[in-house]
Amino acid sequence: MNNKLIIKGKIVDEHTRCLHYHSSLDIIAIRMKCCNEYYACIHCHEEEADHKAQVWLKSELNTKAILCGNYLNELTIIQYLESNYQCPFCEAAFNPHCSNHNHFYFEV
Repeated sequence: MNNKLIIKGKIVDEHTRCLHYHSSLDIIAIRMKCCNEYYACIHCHEEEADHKAQVWLKSELNTKAILCGNYLNELTIIQYLESNYQCPFCEAAFNPHCSNHNHFYFEV
């Protein structure tokens, strides 16, 4: 993993998969707005952080807050939301079911 980026949570491999989400498509980490730190998922944040998660506002969609776990490319929120669940840099597939959790991270 890139030494500059620390991904918090119960990580199970070098592609940012965690104990909660670890399918072959679960390869993104999210920079949490509240603490400006990458976590593997919302559940990892809930278990390890001492505060509640905050959502990124619509006005902040150009913020780099998504990390592709394949080659550790950072995406803006809008790049991720418009990616059709595929990294625009390396073309790795993301889990389309993550859209069910967007409200935990992004103002919708």
